[in-house]
Amino acid sequence: MTERTRTARVVLRPLPLGLLAAILTIVPAALATGAADPLELADAGAAVRWGLPVVDAVANIVSVTVVGLLGLAAFVVPERRHTDRRGAAVRTAGLLAAVWVVLGALQVVLRFADIAGSPLSTPGLLEQVVTFAWQLEVTRVISIGALCALGVAVGALFARGRGSVAWLSVVALFGVVVQALIGHAAGSASHADAVNGLAIHLLAVTLWVGGLVGLVILRPRLGSDLGTSVARFSVVATWSFVAVGLSGLLQAWIRIGSPSGLFTGYAALVAAKTLLFVGLGWLGWRQRKVLARRLVADPLDGRAFRRLAFGEVVLMGLAMGFAAVFSRSEPPVPDALPDPSNVLSLTDYPDPGPLTAADWILAWRTDWLFLTVTVLAVAVYLGGVRRLHRRGDPWPVLRSVLWVAGWVVFLWATCGAPGIWGRVLFSMHMVMHMAVAMIVPLLLVPAAPVTLALRTLAARKDRTWGPREVVLQVVHSRALRVLANPVVAASLFFFSLAAFYFSPLFFTALTTHTGHLLMMAHFLLTGYLFVYVMIGTDPGPPKWSPLMLLVILFATVSFHAFFGVVVTGSQELLAGNFWRALELPWGPELLADQRLAGEIAWGVGEAPTLVLAVLVAVHWFRAETRRAVRSDRQADRDGDAELRAYNAHLARLRSEAERLKGTSR
Repeated sequence: MTERTRTARVVLRPLPLGLLAAILTIVPAALATGAADPLELADAGAAVRWGLPVVDAVANIVSVTVVGLLGLAAFVVPERRHTDRRGAAVRTAGLLAAVWVVLGALQVVLRFADIAGSPLSTPGLLEQVVTFAWQLEVTRVISIGALCALGVAVGALFARGRGSVAWLSVVALFGVVVQALIGHAAGSASHADAVNGLAIHLLAVTLWVGGLVGLVILRPRLGSDLGTSVARFSVVATWSFVAVGLSGLLQAWIRIGSPSGLFTGYAALVAAKTLLFVGLGWLGWRQRKVLARRLVADPLDGRAFRRLAFGEVVLMGLAMGFAAVFSRSEPPVPDALPDPSNVLSLTDYPDPGPLTAADWILAWRTDWLFLTVTVLAVAVYLGGVRRLHRRGDPWPVLRSVLWVAGWVVFLWATCGAPGIWGRVLFSMHMVMHMAVAMIVPLLLVPAAPVTLALRTLAARKDRTWGPREVVLQVVHSRALRVLANPVVAASLFFFSLAAFYFSPLFFTALTTHTGHLLMMAHFLLTGYLFVYVMIGTDPGPPKWSPLMLLVILFATVSFHAFFGVVVTGSQELLAGNFWRALELPWGPELLADQRLAGEIAWGVGEAPTLVLAVLVAVHWFRAETRRAVRSDRQADRDGDAELRAYNAHLARLRSEAERLKGTSR
């Protein structure tokens, strides 16, 4: 049997389970869409109405399978000297990625025909698709997913190591999660939270479904490692189930809208489904726990694996079925709210009104994504500290306090007054920027999270990347070696700041949800990187001398102050079209607010920089003290041999000089 034939059989083997999942999740949606009454003025025909949901369904199954195979190959399935499981997974994923590309092209054509109300037989339809597909958000996002699939298909031809396979899995996962931008949440009344919830939902379902299908495909190759693979996948499945449930509750709460909505029929439906969902999840977790233990004891127990796979498919189907019912139920809050102001249409948030002194402390608007990130970061860190204490290893309390404080400041900057009024006032936007980019990293970096992770995470010896291996790969990567060069880190910190505000990127970040998230990630990462190269104690690239770090730090301070002066003195409004379009009835004069933003950038940046300089000096003093102590201990052990050798060397030089002087006479 040829390798191509074996790959084809591997791809076809999980079809029965795939069909069961389709029956539970996709077929009802396809029937509902295809059997719907066609629009009188824009009907693209039965071929489009029936074909689009079917192609979407097949593309979804294929795409999540690609992600699952690559993720399993890089992070879950053990690789032995005599096995080629990673190669088999990558070859199969590459073949399916090529199918995904074709399906993506079909999706673009069918979706465009559906939007345009043009049957597939319309003359010139393909030319219109080529011309306008990238201009429409729906077809553009689908095209981005297809391009990701093309990259995976090509990359699979050359990927061999864990690193390349891991990157391919990230590219494939991005191609799936980006679809959140065109889901039903994209038009929701709470656009940002709805899109974030849908993205988390897609991420969780992709890892869950893709991982299971990948296990079924790779099962004949796993042998005695089946139990280990299932046990690792069960952890992913449990977290995915939780994420699917919480993201579904978030979507439901957005549509309930207020405590009064809790007494509606929709809320009762949510409560009933939540209880049923939790009960099913508990049963599924119990089953995974029991069956995973059986598979570890007997990896060839096919009955246990079939029960596990069947149970997972049923849970997946019910989870996604619940999501489908939620999306079709009539909520108390409609998807589209009336827009009484330009603020809501431009920022997706209502006008917060004038800022008062009490608002600096009391104002709050929950951003569920940033809240989730904060809670997870704090919980994981404190969980690691607890694990160290359980085994008797100390961990400085100050580090834990700094870590929690850093994330509290981050949460205040994104959900408190800076996050609320930063959407409508340049000055408050700058407060948010300075807090996230300069104050938060100054608290997080000394907490040494990488050191804590390396001390608490278990190492793997089966040629897969667990969490510890991923951390080690990142901190010792060539990319970080370049980025953690102090000159590069300082350049990124300052020049990207100037490029952001004096380019259309600022306007994009103010007017789009994706731009806002990328902006926040950039602020936090560049700030963390800059502080890390200055005072970080975590493992990583070699550190520069404290003297050079101080030179770079003060040079960066000068550039940062220059940026603040330029913004303060500028007579041209940055992102002026946005600020003018808000038309705030209570807002300050726009150029005056921009001058205040420049003063904040200048003034707020000085205090953290001074703290950084002091900390660099303290690290310098401590390093010199430790070096002196080591030298003294060495001298005590060898009778100060180094000093005696140095004195002897000076004596020889003096003797040689006197000899040469005597010879010259």
